[in-house]
Parts: sequence; structure tokens; C-alpha cells
Amino acid sequence: MAYDENSIKTLDWREHIRMRPGMYIGKLGDGSSPDDGIYILIKEVIDNSIDEYVMGFGKKIQISVKSDGLCTVRDYGRGIPLGKLLDCAAKINTGGKYDSDAFKKSVGLNGVGIKAVNALSSFFEIQSFRDGKTRAYTFHQGIEQQEARIEGDTEEPNGTQIAFHVDTEIFPPHTAFQYEYIEKMCRYYSYLNTGLSLYLNGKRFISKNGLRDLLTEAMSEEPLYPIIHLEGPDIEIAFTHGSQYGEEYYSFVNSQHTTQGGTHQAAFREAIVKTLRDFYKKSYEASDIRSSLVAAVSIKVIEPVFESQTKTKLGSNTITPEGETIRTFVGNFLSKELDNFLHKNPELAKTIENKIKDSERERKELSGIKKLAREQARKAKIHNKNLRDCRVHYNSKHARAEETCLFITEGISASGSITTARDAETQGVFSLRGKPLNSFGMSRKVVYENEEFNFLQHALNIENGLEDLRYNRVIISTDADNDGMHIRILLLTFFIQFFPELIREGHLFILQTPLFRVRNKQKTFYCYSEDEKNQAISELGKNPEITRFKGLGEISPREFKEFIGEGIRLDKVRLDDSHKIKDLLAFYMGKNTKERQDYILDHLRVELDPINA
Repeated sequence: MAYDENSIKTLDWREHIRMRPGMYIGKLGDGSSPDDGIYILIKEVIDNSIDEYVMGFGKKIQISVKSDGLCTVRDYGRGIPLGKLLDCAAKINTGGKYDSDAFKKSVGLNGVGIKAVNALSSFFEIQSFRDGKTRAYTFHQGIEQQEARIEGDTEEPNGTQIAFHVDTEIFPPHTAFQYEYIEKMCRYYSYLNTGLSLYLNGKRFISKNGLRDLLTEAMSEEPLYPIIHLEGPDIEIAFTHGSQYGEEYYSFVNSQHTTQGGTHQAAFREAIVKTLRDFYKKSYEASDIRSSLVAAVSIKVIEPVFESQTKTKLGSNTITPEGETIRTFVGNFLSKELDNFLHKNPELAKTIENKIKDSERERKELSGIKKLAREQARKAKIHNKNLRDCRVHYNSKHARAEETCLFITEGISASGSITTARDAETQGVFSLRGKPLNSFGMSRKVVYENEEFNFLQHALNIENGLEDLRYNRVIISTDADNDGMHIRILLLTFFIQFFPELIREGHLFILQTPLFRVRNKQKTFYCYSEDEKNQAISELGKNPEITRFKGLGEISPREFKEFIGEGIRLDKVRLDDSHKIKDLLAFYMGKNTKERQDYILDHLRVELDPINA
């Protein structure tokens, strides 16, 4: 093929967004996961309304999500200037946020957000109400429908309204908004903008206490002491200690939830250690100070720099035009405000120190066990038959680091097909030896004393946190039978209890494998549900061969390659704010057998398998 001037193409803004949507909104999921791109679309619209409120205009935002997927956001700010309304909707790198006097600390600064929503919608309408006048434009896939223009007088109060319906030529056919995810988004917006009322399908969200309200709702247990809530210009911090393992953070920049943290979260983790060491005049270990810490951090930054368009991790190093670093800014704030607070509340200060000492004591008690466990793990690296490692790891700088995963399987035979079919560059396999221990109610000692848990912990490299996690995705891969489900629950109990941050940061998954193979001499379908099976039977016609897979070992390596490659189906394990970990584990793994049996019977659904019926 000739490579000449005709080979070079220039795409217009909408073509580029539609061709490379992942660059703008991340994952093109169907809405079943909170990190699917459709929630970035609605967030981009709400962010503009939030920015109006931050600048002092409009105390109410109304959000409507209809059953047919139409989403509408109406704010009561100043309204986009009518003469620039079309440009704001359909001209890339256009927006009011380049003028730092108008939007000093806004979320969206690149002039792309609304245009991305427009380009990726089958229907998009933007309307501005401003000083008794209104103007509206309607689009299809980013192309204006000129016959639908509206212009004239209005009695509506000032503000902007945007309505859109996502385009199923880009998103999966059954894409739909999940109300619970948008509700959580609204709750977070209310915590970060005290006094702002958000209405989602008529339900009101408003917060008086900001991040303190967030932690009160989000904590999975009673705090060890009343939540410490500190506020200053461009910064708000709330924190306490619990009794859970690990650290838990909710970090925000200009009202944007930075789920992957960034420079502000790292600055807080460092600053709280230094401040408490200075206050107590003792060199406590950082891990002892932060053990069981639950914190929320919010800062305002002029022109924040994020590491991607989806804005989940802050990359900025400075917070002021004069060049003050975020590290210095957060450190100075905590050093002054937290130190003052602790001096004024000596009993609470004593409680925190006792918690640090308890963590120190537990760490020292575990030191002997850890030493033995590390020795076992070191030997296991040489002789561990359970682990078939891959060559690339997540904590490396390799180009394929993001692709890395570890399949956790139930036994050597079950792992055989995965081991043969896997990509040895990026896919590792850890084979359990039967059912793991039920770790519910046990202390951290069990992670070291139980050989299998210890080997798994070291395979993942998560003993001291997730900074050196060796696999991006940890995938529980068990049979679709009673034993497989039981093993899955036991593993979930282990991770929820001892490594909840692995789940909260989106690294734990359940592997979906096909339940049926339906084929004739011409075609083969692998089906993950009864509906898919029935559809395959209908398509193939009379008397297709139907195989019911009951275990991973029944699937040949040749077939398995299709299920763990590009077409892999995974269910992400989630811990929502509403999940009270102790209550969750106590119900499903505790000694309340009768209560659990009644619950199962009340919610039991029986489906007959026509093959074996």
C-alpha cells in the first residue's frame, strides 16, 4: 500500500472523539460498573454546574434520569452567554474556564468535556437562559440539527440545561444508567459543596458538615474517636481511626473524586505522620500511625493537572501561582491546625496515641511470625508449585504492566487449562490446595501462620500496602458449582477482612466462564447464561450439540484461550460506602446459621436445566 500525502488524514473534533472515545471517557461499559464511561458523561455536565456554584451563582442543580436513558441537568447559575452557546457545545477547546478570573478553581479546564458528551450522544440538547432571553441547539452524534434551533424570550430563571441520550452505536446496546451510582455522585458533590442542593429525580442531597458527613456515612464501623474535621482556605480534611486493616482514603480536587489519589493524597499521608511525630515527640513508625486510618482530603487548585482526561489521579505538584508545592501546602496546614486541635483536646490526643501504640504492639508481636513467614515465602519463590508466575509485573515500568493479572484457581487440575492457555508474559496462575481457611473473626496473625495465605500475600506483594502490587488484576477463578462458590466466598472473606484496599482500588475480580457450549458442524457458541444458550439454540436450528461445563478442568486449553484473552469477562468486586464490613462478614460467615438459612430460602430462585431435567 502506498504511503503518500493521501495517507495522512485530519479528523474533525467529533470524528476524533467517536473514533477514540476511550481517550476522553475511559471504559465503554454498559453502565453496570461505576467506572463505566457513561458516568463520566453525566459528571462532565454536572461539573460545569458545580463550577457555577463554586463561583457563587446558583444554589440548586436538578438532575433527571428517565427509564429510557434520557439524562437532563439544569442549573441556576449565570447561563452560558447566548452568543457563545454553539461554540461551547461544538467547538473544541472552547469554554469559559480558560479565563481564570471567571473560573479560578474549576474541575474541567481543557474545553473538551461537554463536546465529548455531545459527540457520544444520539441526542444532545443545550439550552441557556440568560436575562430574559433563551437559546437552544440540538445535535445528533455531534452534528447540529439546525431545524431544531430555539431562540426567543423566556420567563425562566438564569441557568443552563443540558439533556442527552448516549449513542448505542458507541456504547453496548443495553447500556443504562444505574441510579445508585448517580446517587453516590450526588452525595459526594453535596459533601464537597456545603449548602448546595442537588435533586436527583426529586430526591434532595445537601450537606451541612462537608467531609465529616462523608466519613460518617462511609465508615464501615464506629470510629475510634470523634471525626477530626479541619478546614482552611482551599483545603478541607476529615479523619479518624477505626479497627479495620489497612488505610482508607477519599480524596478530591476541585470537587473531583480522585479515586486513584495523587500528589494531594500522598502529601496528606506524609504530613499526618510528621505532625503526629512532632506532637508526641516520638519517632513512631509511619505504618503504626496510619494503620486503620480513614481520611477524606479535599483541596482547591488553580488549573489542576490530572494524569488522564477522566481525572482520577492528580498530577499537579504546585498549588499557587507563586509555586508553593502541594506537599508544603498540606504539610503546613496540618502542622498548624492539627497541632492546635490536639493541644485543645488532650483526651482525644491520648486516644490517638494509644491507637498508635496498639498498632506498634501488634506489629512487634507479629515480627517473629513474619520472620518465619518470610523465610517460608523466600523458599516458596524457589519451590512454590502453587505459583506459575508471569514475566511482566504491575510494579514494573514495562509497557504491558497494566495488562498483568493473577488467576487464583481451586487446585492443580482446575488450573491446568488456564496455565496452558495463558499469556505467560502478563498472566500468572496461583493454585489453591483445596478450600482455604475461613478467616472470619481471626487476627492478622492468620495471614502469616496459614501457609497458603502467606504464599498468596507474598505472590501479590501486598504485605505493606499496594505500592508494590505485582498484578493489576487479581482474578478469582473457581468452578460454577457449590464447592467453587464456597471457595470464592472464603477468598472474598480473606480479602475483605485483611486487604480491603485491594478491592476499593479496583484490583479484585471474579472470572466469568461459559456455562454452555452450543454447536453444530458449522458454528460454535459459548454461552454464559440460559438466555445466551437459548439464543444460540435458536440461531443454530435443529438438534445442536449442547455441553454443560461444570468445572474449569472440563474446558480445553484451546477453548480457554478465548475466555482469558481479549474477550475475557470479569465481574469487578466492589465495596460500596454503604457496606459495613463487620456486619457483612458476620452475616455471611458468622455463626448465625438459622438467620442465614432463612435469608437464602426467602431469596431462592430455582431454574431447571432443560438438559438434565
